[in-house]
Amino acid sequence: MNRALELAAMASASDEAPIGAVIVDSEGRFLAGAHNAPVAGCDPTAHAEILALRAAATAAGNYRLSGATMYATLEPCVMCAGALVHARVKRLVFAARDLRFGGVRSKFRLADSDILNHRVEIEEGLMAAESTALLEEFFRARR
Repeated sequence: MNRALELAAMASASDEAPIGAVIVDSEGRFLAGAHNAPVAGCDPTAHAEILALRAAATAAGNYRLSGATMYATLEPCVMCAGALVHARVKRLVFAARDLRFGGVRSKFRLADSDILNHRVEIEEGLMAAESTALLEEFFRARR
């Protein structure tokens, strides 16, 4: 999660919402990391989680990331939660809840829904205070 927070800070320095994501394989080896970049890329899908999934799949040579864990600084949205399920990510660890758009716990429970063929293990709260502070500082400076 430390690396995800570093990536989130990089996003903030680039005027992107400070969200970072890191993916490790089943042995804990780093596969990929990314930060939000929808503004720079003019791409509404360029969330940290999506970019990290793309890079991790390339690194692994497989679009399925079975056994992998994603560490994200903010609860993934519905789009990102769906991508985690499609990629067959084993586990998601996220720092802070997204009370407005959260697709994993706050608004929806998509990633571990009983109606889907794959369920992601969910853990939350790791370094939540640090992640929340980054987000609050970023949005306070813009208001």
